[in-house]
Amino acid sequence: MFEAPMSPYLVPFDGSFRVSAASTTPVTDGHAHVRKHRKEATRNLNRLQRVLAAGDRHAVLLVFQAMDAAGKDSTIRAVMQGVDPSGCQVFSFKKPSSLELDHDFLWRTTCRLPERGRIGIFNRSQYEEVLVVRVHPLILGAQKLPDEVNLDTIWDERLQSIREQEEHLARNGTVILKFWLNVSKDEQKRRFLARLDDPDKNWKFEPRDVVERRHWDDYMNAYEQALIATSRPWAPWYAIPADNKPYMQARVAEIIIDALQKIGLRYPEPSAEDRDEFTKARAELS
Repeated sequence: MFEAPMSPYLVPFDGSFRVSAASTTPVTDGHAHVRKHRKEATRNLNRLQRVLAAGDRHAVLLVFQAMDAAGKDSTIRAVMQGVDPSGCQVFSFKKPSSLELDHDFLWRTTCRLPERGRIGIFNRSQYEEVLVVRVHPLILGAQKLPDEVNLDTIWDERLQSIREQEEHLARNGTVILKFWLNVSKDEQKRRFLARLDDPDKNWKFEPRDVVERRHWDDYMNAYEQALIATSRPWAPWYAIPADNKPYMQARVAEIIIDALQKIGLRYPEPSAEDRDEFTKARAELS
């Protein structure tokens, strides 16, 4: 079964992770080096994605979670810009629809899992159910749960469900990489103000984001509990410093490439029958 690529940002599997110790700023790394590294990463990811599609044995699931303005959208664009669009699919998960609320909390993301040979990207995910819902438990009242909600147990139960599903997927060939883009509260404020000051960015600003910012400490606690409970060798979390976007994007690309290289992707070998057909086709074309 797939095991996590090593990285200084890998969330350990022993429960020792603490949000307060996770850096939001990168180690020293020149901008020129980061740009060069990202271009090389784009070429490598493009090449590996073609082999992934040809081999048709593994699926790749990339999960992005973060506070607002951390850079989920821009990171997805930057990292995946060299990948064939036909081999990649992106889903953004907002407020659940009435249809989604008529199913269990994992249903809507399960329906959008990537097929073998493809890269699936979740911009937000099933983890919203143990993040935003944990911070705002009144949301549970709209979820049509069959029994009375016990707030002392429901979050551990949901994290267990997520953990068990991820292990099942990993056993069956899905490579799961989860990225928490760790932006500081000060940098988030700066980016919110930039959205207000720049008319071309006004459309990005949501007043609700400022309201959610008031619950920063509650969100940090929810993230800590979720990452501790679900970072595993087969479905690791990476807490990526997000105050510097180019650095963040380069590190995400690096981890994805390391993971794809680690599973030994290769083009399928033609069988003897295939080679016979190749010979006949070559003769006819000649």
